[in-house]
This record gives sequence, C-alpha cells and structure tokens, in this order.
Amino acid sequence: MKRFFFLLLPALFFTLLATAQLDRSVRPQPGPAPLIQLGDFETFTLGNGLQVIIVENRKVPVLSFQLTLDVDPVMEGDAKGYVSIAGSLLRDGTTNRSKEEIDEAIDFIGASLNTYSTGIYASSLTKHKETLLELMADILLNPSFPESELQRSITQNISGLATVRTDPGAMVRNVSTTLVYGPEHPYGEVTTEESLNNVTIDMIKKYYNTYFKPNVAYMVIVGDTDAKEARKLMEKYFGKWRQGLVPVHAYETPQSPETSRVAFVDRLGAIQSNLSITYPVELPPGHEDAIKVSVMNNILGGGVFSGRLMQNLREDKGYTYGARSNLSTDPLVSRFSAGAEIRNSVTDSTVVEIFYEMDRLRKEPVDEETLQLIKNFMTGSFARSLESPRTMANFALNISRYDLPEDYYVTYLERLNQVTVADVQQMAQKYLKPEQAYIVVAGNKDEVTPNLARFTNAEVEFYDAFGKRIVDAEPAAIPEGITVEVVLDNYLKVIGGREQMEKTKDMTTVMKAEMMGQEITLRSYRKSPDLFLMETEMGGMVMSKQLFDGEKAFVSSPMGQQEFAEGPEFEMMKSQAVMHPELHYKEMGTTKTLVGIEKMQELQVYKVEVVTSGNMKSFEYYGVDSGLKFKEETMQGEVFYDDYKEVDGLLFAHSIKQQMGPQMIEINIEEIKLNTGLEDSIFTIE
Repeated sequence: MKRFFFLLLPALFFTLLATAQLDRSVRPQPGPAPLIQLGDFETFTLGNGLQVIIVENRKVPVLSFQLTLDVDPVMEGDAKGYVSIAGSLLRDGTTNRSKEEIDEAIDFIGASLNTYSTGIYASSLTKHKETLLELMADILLNPSFPESELQRSITQNISGLATVRTDPGAMVRNVSTTLVYGPEHPYGEVTTEESLNNVTIDMIKKYYNTYFKPNVAYMVIVGDTDAKEARKLMEKYFGKWRQGLVPVHAYETPQSPETSRVAFVDRLGAIQSNLSITYPVELPPGHEDAIKVSVMNNILGGGVFSGRLMQNLREDKGYTYGARSNLSTDPLVSRFSAGAEIRNSVTDSTVVEIFYEMDRLRKEPVDEETLQLIKNFMTGSFARSLESPRTMANFALNISRYDLPEDYYVTYLERLNQVTVADVQQMAQKYLKPEQAYIVVAGNKDEVTPNLARFTNAEVEFYDAFGKRIVDAEPAAIPEGITVEVVLDNYLKVIGGREQMEKTKDMTTVMKAEMMGQEITLRSYRKSPDLFLMETEMGGMVMSKQLFDGEKAFVSSPMGQQEFAEGPEFEMMKSQAVMHPELHYKEMGTTKTLVGIEKMQELQVYKVEVVTSGNMKSFEYYGVDSGLKFKEETMQGEVFYDDYKEVDGLLFAHSIKQQMGPQMIEINIEEIKLNTGLEDSIFTIE
C-alpha cells in the first residue's frame, strides 16, 4: 500500500505589488502555506505477521534495516538490567558463529550492526545487503547467549555503575525515576550492582523466547531498494521466523504527590547542586494536547535560548549556564522535568524561580510575539527533520505503533500554526503543577538541605545514589566510651601496632591493574621521613613518574615534566610520601572526628570524618567488629580495601578498588617489601 505525505509549510515571504507601499507599523500576517509533496513509503506484511515499511531513497547506494519489537516493558525485579543485557548479548554469538566471527564479518563489508532489547539495527552499502541480512537473520534467529559473554557484560555494567556515586546528574536521574514512577512500574526500576549480580542466562533466554516474535515486530527499510525487492529479501531471510503468543502487561499510571516533596542525595564536597523538579504526566503519542503542550514547554524552557527558565536563571540571575524543561509524549506515562546545575548558595532560590515561571505561565497570557517566535522555531525544526529519509520511516512506524490518524504528520504544521495564546495558558494550567512536584537535589548536604525544608510539609527525604531511601540519614549514636582515638588505636593494633609500624623505614609496593584493556604495573617506593616515587609501566615501559624529594613534587610523562612547590599536586604527593600516615595525621594538620555508626552492606562500620590542613573533607570507614579500614570516600570517588594479608608483622590490604574518572579500577597488590634499604638516589629527578 502506497501513501503520499503532503505537508503545509508556512510562507517565507509575500509577493507584493510593485506599487504597494510597505507599512512597517503593521506586523505581517502569515499567508497560506503551499502544499508540498514530501515523499512516499510502502508497507506490506509477511505471513508470520512481520510488518515491513520501505522508504525508497536512491540518492546513495546504502541500505538500513531497523527491526523494532512493539512490546510492553517488563518488571525485572531484583535482576534489573537483564533485559538490557539480553539485547546486547544477541550480537555476542550464534549457533553458527562466535562473537569474533560476527565482528570480523561485519567489519569486512564495512557495515554496522547493533542489537538491543527491542530490536536490531543494521546498515551497509547496497551491494552487501544480502551478506548483511544473512548475518542479521542468524543473530535474530539463532542466538547462543554464551555464558562467558554474560559474565563479561555483567562486569562491564557493574564497572559502569561506579561513576554513579560521584555523578550528581546520574544521582538525580535515579532518584527521580524511583519517585516519579514508583516500585510497581517498570520505568521505576534502577539498575544496581546487586541486581546485575542476580542476572542469569535462563532469564536472558526466557526474555528472548517470550518477546522476539515476528507478529509484534516492524522492519523499517530505508535506502536504495523498492517494495518488490524488499519483499523478496524479507521472505528469504525472515519468512521462517516463527510467530508466537506475546504477553501484554498493564500497569497503574503513577500519580503526582499530593503535596511537593523534597528528595536529597548527598554529594561529598560538592560546590554546586544538580536540581530537578519533576512529576508524572499522562500524555500518550497523538494526544490532542501534544502539540499545544510542546509549544507551552518550549516557552518555559524546552531547548530554546529564549526560554523563560534560561532567561531568568542564566541571563537575569546568573545562577547557571543552562536551565531546561522537558515534557514529551510516552505510551505509558510521561513526566515533566525542569532543572539546572547551580551553586550551592542559590539552590533554594532556583527552586523559587522555577516555580515562579511555572506559575506565571498559568496566570498570565504570553504575548503574541513570544508565541510566534516559538512556533517559528518548531516549524524550522520540523522542516529540518524532513531532510532525512529516516524521518519518513519514523512517521510511518509511529502511525502504525500508536494508531495515529494517517494524516497526523500531514496536518502537523497546520495544527501547530493554530495554537493560540489561550491554548498555551490552558496547557500550563493543566500540566504545570509546582505544588505537586518532586524536588530532587544532589549536592552538599550540610550547605544545601537546611534551606530546602520550606518547600515541603514533611521532612527532607534522603536517598542514596541509586534511588534507595535512607531511613536513618544520620549515623547511629556512638556508644559511650567510643571516641575517634579509640577507633584509630584499635585499627593500628589490628594491623600490627604502632611499634611495628614505626620500624618501617622504607616500603616497596608492586601493583597490577587493567585500564581500557591494557595491563598496567604500578611501582611505589617510600622512604622515611618524606621521600616518594611512583612509576607507571605499560608494556614493560615506564610511561610516567610521580616523585616527591622532600621539598618539591615532580610529574614526568611523555608530554614533558612538571614541577610543583605548592598547590594540590604538591600537597597530594607530600601526603603520599608519609610512611603510615595514620600515625602522623595530627602532625600533618589533619583532624579526624567520629561521626557515628553506619551499615555498609552487612557490616557495621564507624564513620570518621577527615579534614586536611587544606580544608579538604573525606570519610573513612572502619569495621566495628574487625577494626579494619574498609572504605574511604573522597570528592574524587570511593576507595575500597579488602583481602588483608600479613607482611613482616603488618597487615596490608592486597585488593583495592578505586574510582578513576569514569571507571572503577581494581588494583591487586602483587608484592610488598619492607626495609630493603632503598637508596636516596632513586628519589631524585633525572
């Protein structure tokens, strides 16, 4: 079946009679939009129910194939993440090919092929289309889901979660997700390390066998082909794909809170806050309000620099570099969000201003000039999107998936042009709810939370980075007689005692780690009282050195050498040069305070606040029962200590996990040597 799309575009100019006099005091009125033929697409359905959409484009010899499953999202429970992993594992081996063979075959023809939980996308030159489709069909119909690849995927996903604890944006997204959608909705689930460790191959296979059926699938073909050829290709490669019964899921629609609630995630040492004001909204694709809501949201802050949030918070107040709002359609439940990254001191003021702009749209009509500016912007964006053949394919797919009127996109600009000032105010009154919002903030707890309580009738709620409610936001009370000195003295005794530690005159440590697929060797040398050298090796070559000679710090790398006599680099290496810093923290100007008792996984730990002479704050965690140090929490991330082993009468952690940038690095201690008589000469810069 062939359909033709005709779009109404606003007139760009008027043809005036040569004798007409231009009156610049009168605003020009939009003229009738010409009817423009945009293009066409064709559809057909295979006997197994696979619906195929073809958008022909002969301009370049390229073809793309987008397979999409139209299925309801599923609740993943305590194994959240398995659906996403199932999608990625599709590409990691079939009963006919290994992952390496698949990669090699795709690379050989210069193609791209990606799999995900609801489909596959592949693209290549036209001349390679049959090779590509044979690969695509093999991946779709014969996945092997190798156990080894599952474990690799779980490990990679867990490593990717490491940055969440230091990424305020991710923290806010996770908490917003759990609050807006709730625990009984699939949109409300958050992936954690614990949930990933619960993923099994059986879950992966069950998901695939349940949902990958042709009768709930669309194949969108874009490029250098026609319907006749496409039908032959689809029958050849996907005609034997067997249909089956696919379950349908229904979920209760989440509702906004009765009154605004404040949710906070503590971000140690943060100098700014990440803020989101959000709540659920019912706005399915094709809803009669969709275009009018989009206009209203763009006026508020939906991606245009002239948006009121941007003008207020950036241009007028100088609180932020950018402020945005979003409200888009979703077949289950959408949500409104507005927010920005702002300084700690103006976090509460930013909430006030966002609420003000939301309320102003509800109470005051916008001016015609602003409305026309936004409609022009949206018209231009829509027109630019039409330059891509995939736009036509997406139009056709949306019409089929969401049961939209066949002329939905034909009349889009016409309906956009009809939006009025009254429509905008009506949409604001219907969809903007500042009095029923979740105010989610990630930032510095001590500096920010005292001023947020006024936005809620209840107390400020505290959450961890993954959206889990912290019932006791404050550590438990400290038992009588337990002081920070008691905790630290107990730690020193457990690892060998002060006397044994003071006997250490030099220390050599060899560590191994893996970064970006490369094995790295770290060799550190310390000598009392204040000499330090760290060498980083890769492939048997020393790539960099960090050195402190007692007076100055040096960093040497292939990029050159730097010298520091002060500043953070100097202070960091000076502190690293101290042998057993636990013995000397007072001399170093560091103060330690016992905050209380917390639960870390299944362990009770003492939480100790550490403030350096440079006023840098961190936390250390010591086991209540074992006395050992298990974790440090700094502005850069978390460091975990495990696998304590004895070396010459002292216990040292031989497994260290440390966050470095976007990943968690696992460092294994291969060797520790004490009192080997290191020469001072190795602590000199060459």
